[in-house]
Amino acid sequence: MPGGWPNIPPMARMPKVAIIGGGIGGLAAALALTRRGIEVTVHEQSAQLREIGAGILLSPNALKAFRALGMERDALAIGFQADYQFVRNWRSGRVITRQDRGAEVVAKFGASFLTIHRADLLDIFARAVPEARVHLGTASTGVVPGKTSASARFADGSEIEADVVIGADGIHSVVRESLFGPDAPRFTGCVCWRGLVPVEALPKGSRATEMTSWWGPHGHVVHYRVRRGELVNFVAHYDSDAWTEESWTRECDRAELFETYIGWHESLLRLFESSERYYKWALYDRDPLDAWGKGRVSLLGDSAHPMLPYLGQGAGMAVEDACILADVLARGTEDPGAALREYERIRMPRTRRAQLGSRQRARENHLASPWAQLKRDLRLAWTHRFGADKTPFQTAWLYEYDVAAPR
Repeated sequence: MPGGWPNIPPMARMPKVAIIGGGIGGLAAALALTRRGIEVTVHEQSAQLREIGAGILLSPNALKAFRALGMERDALAIGFQADYQFVRNWRSGRVITRQDRGAEVVAKFGASFLTIHRADLLDIFARAVPEARVHLGTASTGVVPGKTSASARFADGSEIEADVVIGADGIHSVVRESLFGPDAPRFTGCVCWRGLVPVEALPKGSRATEMTSWWGPHGHVVHYRVRRGELVNFVAHYDSDAWTEESWTRECDRAELFETYIGWHESLLRLFESSERYYKWALYDRDPLDAWGKGRVSLLGDSAHPMLPYLGQGAGMAVEDACILADVLARGTEDPGAALREYERIRMPRTRRAQLGSRQRARENHLASPWAQLKRDLRLAWTHRFGADKTPFQTAWLYEYDVAAPR
């Protein structure tokens, strides 16, 4: 776990912490806090712990955070590690760039990349957090921050009080709205589709089984394997304002997916047609917050820093938050409120940079002009070979971070 800060005496008593939200970030925080000897409860509105969506990418910084929690082996056992990630031309399949995802990455950053199903990742944490700590079917309606404690209210009329309340209730966070009012998400003009395909349903040697991002005019498609390599997860992004609902669970007809990507590479179309279900949602962006908390309340994960998916950092940043939060509360001053402000001071610059970096990457993936595409491709090739950190997208600053390093 992270090192402490000089001249900060340990607290006379560990705080009692209530976490609102039982997703990946909330359970990771509960585990990190529990392992520091901090009493914690998790309050989740759903009747069972479950995760929507499908696959996610965990980059080296995320796996180092898992390592700090003693959960890296569990993640590696259920995820999938590709040797390479390809970026290909949408129509011809030409390789724009190829990035090592194996031994070279481990040697440079101290951990590898992993693709994993969201539900599998949630299960890892659910098994590790004591069942008695998790309270299901408790939908929060708001929080009240105070100087010496904080309270959370629930839809059934109940209320709890704790030394610290953490909002880990996701992109539509009730805790965030309770603290700062409703946000104003900005529609990106991008619609996404997703699906899952068993590897056995694809032709032998299909490019669809590789970890690949296909870049084309006004859109891109990403696919990679999850669940020990047994399934291929795909997510297709396209510039459109035909759909504006921000929901990951709305099923749709596959015909609109084929209409959108007509003319794209044959291996992609075969991948699409092999899925049994299709889901779509509109992609919204949110500006970084100027503050995460008040008094004895703070935020974590998507509640604090919802970001676009183009750097693959959403889940990883949440687990990093969890590790730092637990460290600060365990080592902080006798005032947990001051400890929360220290947590925010440490985390906000990094997560802000990731949010804004994800926004920038979205523009590059969807260039429509052939001339602009060529310039981008040449720039990627040059930075991969001669750039300061030898990664195509200059993202070493993300991957080299280690929550266990002294700070």
